[in-house]
Formats: sequence, structure tokens, C-alpha cells
Amino acid sequence: MTQSNLGLIGLAVMGSNLARNFASRGFRISVYNRTNSKTNEFIKNFSSSAKKQGGALVGASEYTEFIQSLERPRKIIIMVKAGSPVDGVIAELLPHLEPGDIVIDAGNSFYKDTERRFLELKAKGLHFVGMGVSGGEEGALNGSSIMLGGAPESWRELQPALEAIAAKDFSGEPCVTYVGPGGAGHYVKMVHNGIEYAVMQMMSEAYAFLKIAYNLKPPAIADIFEKFSQGKLNSFLFDIAVPVLRRPDDLTKKGFLIDKILDRAGSKGTGAWASKDALDRGISITSITEAVYARSISASKESRVALSKLYKNKLAPKKLPLPKFIPLLENALYAGMISCYAQGYDLIQKTATEEKWDLNLAEISRVWEGGCIIRAKLLNVLHKAYQTSGSKNSSLFAVPGIVSLMKKYVPDLRAVVGVVSASGVSTPALATALFYFQDATSKELSANFIQGLRDYFGAHTYERTDRPGNFHTNWIS
Repeated sequence: MTQSNLGLIGLAVMGSNLARNFASRGFRISVYNRTNSKTNEFIKNFSSSAKKQGGALVGASEYTEFIQSLERPRKIIIMVKAGSPVDGVIAELLPHLEPGDIVIDAGNSFYKDTERRFLELKAKGLHFVGMGVSGGEEGALNGSSIMLGGAPESWRELQPALEAIAAKDFSGEPCVTYVGPGGAGHYVKMVHNGIEYAVMQMMSEAYAFLKIAYNLKPPAIADIFEKFSQGKLNSFLFDIAVPVLRRPDDLTKKGFLIDKILDRAGSKGTGAWASKDALDRGISITSITEAVYARSISASKESRVALSKLYKNKLAPKKLPLPKFIPLLENALYAGMISCYAQGYDLIQKTATEEKWDLNLAEISRVWEGGCIIRAKLLNVLHKAYQTSGSKNSSLFAVPGIVSLMKKYVPDLRAVVGVVSASGVSTPALATALFYFQDATSKELSANFIQGLRDYFGAHTYERTDRPGNFHTNWIS
């Protein structure tokens, strides 16, 4: 019997698209879903096209059949909801597996869960891989950005298949890499998602100001964003913003759909994971965290409506002539997004040091160039900047190519934050991107004042600028 190269469990949209992607690249892949009718329907709909593309899709109705259909070492991808469902699938698989088999979690699992599973399966002679996959439904089908964490031997076994299905970077190379051991792959994917939160929040702040201050209709804002995406802000998110803003409302046949969408943002929790982890490690990722908070406060729609009646914003929007403001806004968004990446990269570096992971920010930037949600021209700039600097893990603000960009564009970020904030339009992500940059690059901060207060009420001591050691003052005497 011809055996499959890989197996996949979980045929929701992401799982089914990933299986089709493997088959379209010539791989034979066995699939299993808890609901057998879904497996049968999937095979019926897609097996013939897979065959035409040189691959094969094989359905299995039970675990024994599924396991027996796979070549050794077995390579099994799990695409189910994060948390206990992953543990449940692993528990069902274990009686059927042999030493050397590889279990791959390709969902959005919390990296600490991945670390635990990695160690538990290692003790049984099995390999566990936490594989961050970004790109959504379209990416799963046509090419994602893939961040793999686990044992190096797992990477060597999986590399040919993963390189075949990955998206391509700006040089045409596969957007897949071995990030590091244990939960490193899922960790980097978590930080990716945090940056994604911040970038989307900045874009929404730009949209809001153009709408409120300039009274622009969605198609006019779409025109501005389209122009942005043709320049240095070229990205997947700006590309998809254009059709989102231009879409007519099909239900009422009046106006645009964006104006009918309730202003309550959803969340799957990965941004909050990044923020909590940053707090635990003592790293500031203010723009990412403010983006998480912005989604949280958006969920309080009823409360916001009630309070808005008490605090009506009567500020006259302060604005520059639109032709002058648009290039300022473009530059401000660019500087703000670099600041977001600097925050995420600082977190990655701190974690790499603490967890003893050998992570490479140039390589991480490269695999984000294509396939993932935050894919953008800027990532190629970051990749090349790190590569050229010769330092794969220095602060982004210290990389020579980035220093010149920030010097050029931060004044416009400062100007935009000032104008927008004075107008009564909320800019938590843009503002904190500016403040983070200013604090991170300031020789002196006001923390000396805080230390003085702490020493007064709690004898917490302080350090001096003119001599080493810890000091305490009797402030009441």
C-alpha cells in the first residue's frame, strides 16, 4: 500500500486549506476529522484536483486507519482549537505512535503549553513541534509564513515539505525557518500577532481622523490608503483596507458597508498573551498593549454610548490642509510601525536571552516578508538592515539603516500625534509609538523623581549619578 508523506487532523477551513496546499505541491496527505462526514465531503470535493496536481488526499475514518496510512517517521499535523482540544488529540494519538514520530501543532497555541507538550512527548521518545503559521485562510491554501519550534532533527525532517508550501520572500526564498527549540516557534508567532494588533490599531486611528476631521467618505480614505500602499507603506493590510473601505452595503443598498459595521473589535487572545508576557519579563511594548486595550474598550459599546451623552466632544477638529496632512500621516505611520517592531523585537530578544534561544531577528523579519498578515515592504527593510549591520539581535533603534529612517520620520509622527490628539480623536497606538521611541532613546527620564518618592514612603533606596551603591535618605528629618 502506498503510504502518505504526512497526516493532518482537523478539517476546519485552515486545516482543509493546508491539506490542499500540501497536495497541490505533489505530496500525499492523509486527513482525519472527528466528524467523519466532514472527511468524506472534503475528499469528495478536492481529491480529484489534488490528483491532477500530482498529489493525493486520503481520508481516514478512525485513528488506527489514519496512523497505518503514514510513512515512518510519522509526521502528523494537528489543526484544532488551541488549549485542551490539542491535549485531547495528543492523548488519542499516543497509543498509536512509535519513537521518532513527529507531532506538529500548527494552531495558535500558547507557547508555554507548547513547551510542556514538547517535554512530555520527548520523555516518550516522540518529537513535538510548535509551528506558528500566519496568513489566514488564503495563506494556508497558497503559501503561509511558517515559524517552526522544536528539536533541530524535526526541522530537518519537515524542511522539504514546509519549504514547498510556504510563501516566498522578496528574493523568492521560502518564508519558513527553524526558530528555535521547544515553544520558540509559537512564541515568535505570538509576538507577530501582537505587532499585527498595533499596526491595525494605527491604521484605524488614521482612518478615524480622516473621517472625523476631514469628513471624508470611505472611498476617499480608500484612495489615500491605496496611495500609501504604493509607496513605503506597501503591505497586505493596506492592500485589503482598500476594498474594505470601498465595499457598498449590499443589504440596504445605501452607503458603504464599513459604516454599518459595529465598532466592537473581536480578539482571539494572542495580543493579550504578548502583553502579559512582556509585563512578566519587564519589557515595554506599549503600542501593542494599547492596541489590546483599544479592543477591550471597544467591546463596551453600551457603556460608551451612555457616557457619550454626558461628555459630548465639542472640540473643533484642528487640522492642516489635507494635501499637506496626507504625506505627514504617511511618514507618521511609517515611523510608528517601526516603533512597534522595535517593541516586539525587544521582547523577542529578552525572551531569547532568558530562555537561551538563539533567535535571529534578520531571519524572523525575512520569513515575515511574505504570506503572513503583517507582510510588508517594511519587513524587507528590517531584514536588510539587520543583515547589513552584522548584528542579528541588536536593538532595532540602534541598527544604522533604521537610525536614519527614524531621524527622518519621527518629526512627522510627533506633528501628527499633536494635531490628532488636540482634535479629540484617540490615538493610543500612534502616541505610544512616539513616546516609546522618545523614552527608549532618551539619556535621562523622570524616573529619578519616582525613586525619590519610593524611598520616602517605603525606604526602597536609590542609586546616585555620582557614585556607586544604594542609598537611603531620612526625608522627614
